Amino acid sequence: MTALAHARIPATVDYHQLTDAQQADFDQLMEEADTAGPASYPGLMTSLRLLTGVTGEVRKCACPWSGCGCTTVFDANNPDSLVIEYGDGYNLGRHQCPRCADWHPATDAAGLAA
Repeated sequence: MTALAHARIPATVDYHQLTDAQQADFDQLMEEADTAGPASYPGLMTSLRLLTGVTGEVRKCACPWSGCGCTTVFDANNPDSLVIEYGDGYNLGRHQCPRCADWHPATDAAGLAA
């Protein structure tokens, strides 16, 4: 009997680990997903999942902490992520990845960029 190993799906990926072409595709897909209607949004999220390997609602960390510079791509449905701003009039709100939400949550005013 042969045991099959399951491929590990990354919970996060660093945006800078993507190639330049993948980064351009990611940026374009995120821009389109932000304003997409209900018919096209699911397909755009699927494309983002396939591009990054991240499951769920794909977001790039929008950590406002001065000097953080986080570029983590992650699932915004992760219970440890933090909503910074809801996407009023848009599909994609701004979120902190779980690491930034733990280390320096946006609810802590100290150190935030002005």
